[in-house]
Amino acid sequence: MSTENLSQSPESQPTRKPRVAVVFGGRSSEHGISVVTAGAVLKAIDRERYDVLPIGITREGRWLLTADAPERMAIEGRRTPEVGDLAEGGDGGVVLPVDPASREVVYSEPGSVPKALGDVDVVFPVLHGPYGEDGTLQGMLELSGVPYVGSGVLASAVGQDKEYMKRVFTSFGLKVGPYLVIRPREWAGDEPGVRKRVAEFAADHGWPLFVKPARAGSSIGITKVDDPSGLDEAIAEAQRHDPKILVEAAVKGREIECGVLEFEDGPRASVPAEIPAAHAYYDFESKYIDSVPGIVPAPLTPEQTGEVRELAVQAFDAASCEGLVRADFFLTDDGDFVINEINTMPGFTPISMYPKMWEESGVAYGELVDRLIQAALRRPTGLR
Repeated sequence: MSTENLSQSPESQPTRKPRVAVVFGGRSSEHGISVVTAGAVLKAIDRERYDVLPIGITREGRWLLTADAPERMAIEGRRTPEVGDLAEGGDGGVVLPVDPASREVVYSEPGSVPKALGDVDVVFPVLHGPYGEDGTLQGMLELSGVPYVGSGVLASAVGQDKEYMKRVFTSFGLKVGPYLVIRPREWAGDEPGVRKRVAEFAADHGWPLFVKPARAGSSIGITKVDDPSGLDEAIAEAQRHDPKILVEAAVKGREIECGVLEFEDGPRASVPAEIPAAHAYYDFESKYIDSVPGIVPAPLTPEQTGEVRELAVQAFDAASCEGLVRADFFLTDDGDFVINEINTMPGFTPISMYPKMWEESGVAYGELVDRLIQAALRRPTGLR
C-alpha cells in the first residue's frame, strides 16, 4: 500500500468519496474472528461510493497498514487469520488523528519522516471483545472527533460487561436469568467461600451452571459445569480471558436472536432467528467453525415475533445503543422471553446470524454495511 503524502491544498482537491477506515484485529481473545468479520465487511463495501483504508491491530496492540484482501481473511480449516498475516510495510505504525480539527491519518516508521495517508471520514470498527468493542476505541475516536460505526462509549462498555448489562436490563424491566459474580479479589482471597456461594446458588437454581468471562464474547471461555467437581477448572478457563467471572443458571428454553438496526427514524428490529445448537450449547465452534445453521425466520407465533422484536428495541434503548445490536433471548417453556445479552458489534462473518436476519427482513448485506456507514456519517461525535 502506498504511503505517499496524499494531502493537497483545499483549492486543488477534487470532490472525493468518503473514506472508511476498517479497523480490526485487536488484543482480545476474539482477534481472529475480528479479522474474519473485517474480511466480510471489506468485501461488501461499495468501492464506487467509498474509499477504504484497512487498519489491523496486532495481538500486541500495534496498529498496522494491512492488505485490502478479503480472500485472505477467512477461516481455513479450524484456524482463524491473524493481522500479522496481512501486514504491509516495514516496522511502522498507523496513527489516528490526535487533533479534532484534523481527520488526517499518519504512517510513522522509526527513523523516517511521518507520511500522511490522507483524511478518514469514518471509522468502521469490527473489533470484538476488550480493547475495541468495550468503549476504549470509541473513547479515543470521540477525543479525535472522528465519526465511527456503532455504539458510543457508555453503550459499548455496558454491552461488554455482562454483569452491568444485566443490571441495566433489570432496571428497565427486562427479564434476566439468575446469575452471580465472582470478582478477582474474592477468588484470590477466599476460594472455599466462593465455592460455598456457588453451591448455594446451584441448590437454588440447579445444575448445570455456565461459567464464563464477564467481559468476553463469541462464547470464548465458557464452560458448562454439571456438578461441583468441574467448577475450579471452569473458573480457571474463564480467567484465561477475564479475571471477573459470571456464573449463570441454565435457562431452559429456545434460543432466539433478533437484530436491531438504526434507521433515519429510529431503531428497528429484524425478523428473529432460532439457534438449534449442535453442541450442548451455542458455543464458539458452533458459531464460527461448524457453521451451525440458524432458522430464519424463527418458527414463532405472530404475537411472539412481535414481542421479541419489541424487547430487542427496548434493550437497544436501555443501554443507549447506536447503529446496530444483536439481542439474544431465551424463550422459556412458560412463554417468557428472558434476555441473555446484547452484542454491540455482532459477528459479520458470512455465516453470522445478524446479517442473515436482516437479509430475511429485506436488507441485503451490502445495504446493511452502507446504512451503518451513513448513520455514522450523520451522527455527531461528542455529547448527543
